[in-house]
Parts: sequence; structure tokens; C-alpha cells
Amino acid sequence: MAIADLKNVLNIFGGADVSEDQQNELFKEVLLMTLARAADADINIQTVEVERIQEILKENTGEEFSSADIRVAARSELYAEATLRKYLGSVRKKMSDAHRASTIRALADVFRSDSNVSVLEVDFFDRVATALQVSPSQIAGLVPGDVD
Repeated sequence: MAIADLKNVLNIFGGADVSEDQQNELFKEVLLMTLARAADADINIQTVEVERIQEILKENTGEEFSSADIRVAARSELYAEATLRKYLGSVRKKMSDAHRASTIRALADVFRSDSNVSVLEVDFFDRVATALQVSPSQIAGLVPGDVD
């Protein structure tokens, strides 16, 4: 998926409804945007973080993303019209609980990938969790009826 394919962003801000098919595309966009921004949360994009983001995106979407896609998505200039938090706050109602929970757990995974979680990363995580309105049980991966 090329970064230029982020079509749903404009649709969401334009107030368009999101169909079930578009919900999966929206999840891909949210995951890419959130994880890419996470790599830059401590103002130091680590190669190991980019590689982990590529793995997570492949696992969750089945699609390949280049490191260039991730680095471009991490650039703050893409959010000139609205902050990531505003974007996440506006799309959270159009995302399934599972997609929101997957996004926040993937974010924690990225931050752990370089074995050094910074204060800036913790702050970024908290702001994303608040914007997505994920519950502590969702963050922990607890799903009713799901016992292995």
C-alpha cells in the first residue's frame, strides 16, 4: 500500500459513512499512520522499529509496506490539517472494537521492539489510547469468551 493510497482520511473528515469493506481499509490506514508516527514519537526512528512495523502491518493486513512508506507516514507534515489524535478521535466510532484493540496492542509492540521505552513513547501511547477510547481490558488483550 502506498502512502498516497490513504483515501479514507479525507472521507472521514468529510463526514462520509464507512461501509464494512471500507472498515478494513480504514484499519490499515489507522494502523499505518499510528505505528509510523510511533516510530518517530521519541524523535529517533530506529531501523528495528521500522522493521517491526513492517512485520505487524504484514501480519494484520496481509500487505507489504516499504520502509519508505513508513518513514513518509511518520512525517508530521502529513498531519497539517489535523493532529493524529484528532484523526483517531474522529475515526474511532467507525472502527470495530477489535481493530481499535489491535491498533493499541501493535503500538505497544512497536515501542518494545528496541528494548528501550522512552517517556515520550509512553506519552504517545497514552494519547493514542485515549483518542481511540480503548479500555484497559482491550489493551491487555482480554476478550470475553476467549480463553486459551
